[in-house]
Amino acid sequence: MNVLEQLDPQSVFHFFEQMCAIPHGSGNTKAISDWCASFAQERGLEYHQDADNNIIIIKEATPGYEQAEPIILQGHLDMVCEKELNCTKDMETEGLDLMIDGDWVRAKGTTLGGDDGIAVAMALAVLDANDLAHPRVEAVFTVDEEIGLLGADSLDVSPLKGRRMINMDSEAEGIFTVSCAGGNTTTCILPLCRDAFSGCALRITVGGLTGGHSGAEIDKGRANANMLMGRILQAIALRTELRIQAVNGGLKNNAIPVESVADIWVADEAAAREVIAEMADALKEEYRVTDPALHISTEAAETAQNPLDAATTDQVICMLTCLPNGILAMSADIPGLVQTSLNLGILTTTDEELCAVFSLRSSIDSQLQMLKRRLTCLMNQLGGRVEFEGEYTGWQYQEHSPLRELMVDVFQEQYGHAPKIEAIHAGLECGLFAGKIPGLDCVSIGPDMPEIHTPRERMSISSVQRIWKFLVEVLARAK
Repeated sequence: MNVLEQLDPQSVFHFFEQMCAIPHGSGNTKAISDWCASFAQERGLEYHQDADNNIIIIKEATPGYEQAEPIILQGHLDMVCEKELNCTKDMETEGLDLMIDGDWVRAKGTTLGGDDGIAVAMALAVLDANDLAHPRVEAVFTVDEEIGLLGADSLDVSPLKGRRMINMDSEAEGIFTVSCAGGNTTTCILPLCRDAFSGCALRITVGGLTGGHSGAEIDKGRANANMLMGRILQAIALRTELRIQAVNGGLKNNAIPVESVADIWVADEAAAREVIAEMADALKEEYRVTDPALHISTEAAETAQNPLDAATTDQVICMLTCLPNGILAMSADIPGLVQTSLNLGILTTTDEELCAVFSLRSSIDSQLQMLKRRLTCLMNQLGGRVEFEGEYTGWQYQEHSPLRELMVDVFQEQYGHAPKIEAIHAGLECGLFAGKIPGLDCVSIGPDMPEIHTPRERMSISSVQRIWKFLVEVLARAK
């Protein structure tokens, strides 16, 4: 027996449960894309499926809506596959084991994939229905969103006529997302020269930091371990002769690093230790609220490799103290929204190069380009270079949005209060679509789905019911 067959809206939960029976983790989307294609074929609907497994399914307008502008319903096919330690399920080949827990739908021992299976299920329910009034509906299902918005980036949007899009990839009911950041990964590379130095070798560790996501938590004022290390090294160099051996910190470019380690050589060990102790006291005081567990330790180091020469050491210190980091601009349109930022997420040292890997973000493309030029200018002055990859487009807030105004009106009538209008300082597929479709009017919505991307992930049944009612009414009034 199907677990969700008694839940309303039955068509939505029917398609969601069918989807959950098909493995569809990121990078494993051929089967789920083919399932969508079969759905379209069985109903005689126009569809476009590409080599990356993105798929567009089109249903023409119902009577009376022929002159209405089309509406795009958009979500992604892939899910994050995580499971509990004792779970033996092979998520590459096996479907999910669904269960109902009060008002929640869960998967036993694994992630549920409500992000973004519910978007696909709702769009399919619209395409399948014979009793709903709507303009031409263009359902767009992308792939590999969770690993870099890859499907949206490769999608050919030429079959789409719509300039109004409802993205259903949000995880909190009552919030309309209307803007997101664009960004890229930027790597600043400095060539290294080494030379012998007679002194004392020390290892400095900055650790215990709070960290967090460089989009969601960049506005919390939390310390960046790599940037703190730059300050410590500069302070040491002002008190005693210093040579840097290596500096390494952070694991992901989009995560605020919680630890950084530097191996150094100094002429005066006592002076260096004194400076490090002073800096430890100062930094603990500065970050006592945001990073209460911050600690800085010093120990003897052993190495046979020559450290950097004096000139290169100065360049590294300049680089780590002068490279920008954190918030650079706040939005003037949306109070409290970070508009432009960057995060030095990974710092690595090899025999020949120091690499600083940044996550750059901005909802204003001109500011993102300015930030790229700023980093390039500094690295050129230091004799280094800059490499850019994985650039994705931002989604700028539109002061005038007829779609948003319609959705706000429907929401107020249904819920009795206004929705929260919000922007996020992270990437969404909406940004890529806005870059490909001139004049796109877009809003992102979704039901309540706490703890997504963890085995505790769940989706509210009552929230799905309300969002479905809301979506049907929006489509009916989108003339």
